Amino acid sequence: MALPLNYNLRNVLVRWRSTLFTILGIALVVAVYAVMQAMAVGLAKSSQNTGDPRNMMVVRKGSTAESSSQVLREQVKLINYLPQIARDEKGRPLISPDVIVLFSLPRRDGSGEANVLVRGISPLGLALRPQVKLVAGRWFTPGKREVVVTQRMSSRFANFEIGGRFRGSGKELTVVGIMDGGNTAFDSEVWMDADEARSIFEREHYSSVLLRVTDEAAGKELAKHIETDKRLPLQALPETDYYSAQTKAAAPIRFLGNFLATAMSIGAIFAAMNTMYATVGARTREIGTLRVLGFRRRAVLASFLLEGALLSMLGGLLGCLLSVVFVVVLHNHSFGTLNFQTWGETVFQFQITPVLLLKALGFSLAVGVLGSLLPSLRASRLPVIAALKSV
Repeated sequence: MALPLNYNLRNVLVRWRSTLFTILGIALVVAVYAVMQAMAVGLAKSSQNTGDPRNMMVVRKGSTAESSSQVLREQVKLINYLPQIARDEKGRPLISPDVIVLFSLPRRDGSGEANVLVRGISPLGLALRPQVKLVAGRWFTPGKREVVVTQRMSSRFANFEIGGRFRGSGKELTVVGIMDGGNTAFDSEVWMDADEARSIFEREHYSSVLLRVTDEAAGKELAKHIETDKRLPLQALPETDYYSAQTKAAAPIRFLGNFLATAMSIGAIFAAMNTMYATVGARTREIGTLRVLGFRRRAVLASFLLEGALLSMLGGLLGCLLSVVFVVVLHNHSFGTLNFQTWGETVFQFQITPVLLLKALGFSLAVGVLGSLLPSLRASRLPVIAALKSV
């Protein structure tokens, strides 16, 4: 015979002080876990949302990022005439040799400097990246040392407003426009003309080539052609696949979140265990009475485990609510971290997803059950006579 659920609910309300502290402790653990995972999700989505399935990225074989790649100008000429490449209405091949440059710039809040990734793009580079929109000012004019920065970068770095001037590698550049990267990896970049970037930063060759193929079959054919052509020690892969691989930048954040959650969960488990032990001690005679009334040990065990699970779920719901409020409050704020693939600063926003919240609730339930297990076993094994004699 199982104990009625009403019995557990009444006990939770009668001992409201210990109940409240247990719920708050678990809620804080769950909130920290959810917020750290939301940071990792935001980082991952900034790369996963990037790219066009019609585009192919060409980089040097073995390169994990454009910043460590090099494509010779002679190789760009060979690629330019491949039949698999789509063309615009003027008959021009949709291809953009890009240059990637990194240099350090001061933050707007005066907290130091950070690496900024500057991308030099060709005239057709804008058409290949339709998710990027100009929101203020104008696009750069080749030959005038002009750049366009993103809204998020503009809020984080000094002199990143329209008309602002900053120095990179000893050269002065002028901001003439603000763009919106559409919550993609492009939100972490500064754009300028590719050939001008090669000239200013003394780069003889390009870092990568972005191109659009006529269809999926043409993309596979192009990748195979580049793979087998000995003149092209390069590799071609879908642009979406390339940026999905860049989500490795989120791995350290996810590891830190899991580490902090594990460390705090150990404390939460002991706190829940202490609360349940105190509950068992205060209800010893009550437990003996339940046994006399015919309730078996497994019914007492299940009842106390259920009570611990109930407290943990209440704490989990409160923790999820706190994390959602935190993310909503910071919705218009951008954060940055070092991308270990590009060595530039990656700008991102916290992202709460339904899957993440379900994981947080499962995490809180595990904390509650583990914290209640030993006290519940003790309660179920109390001798009946000794329990009835306790004061």
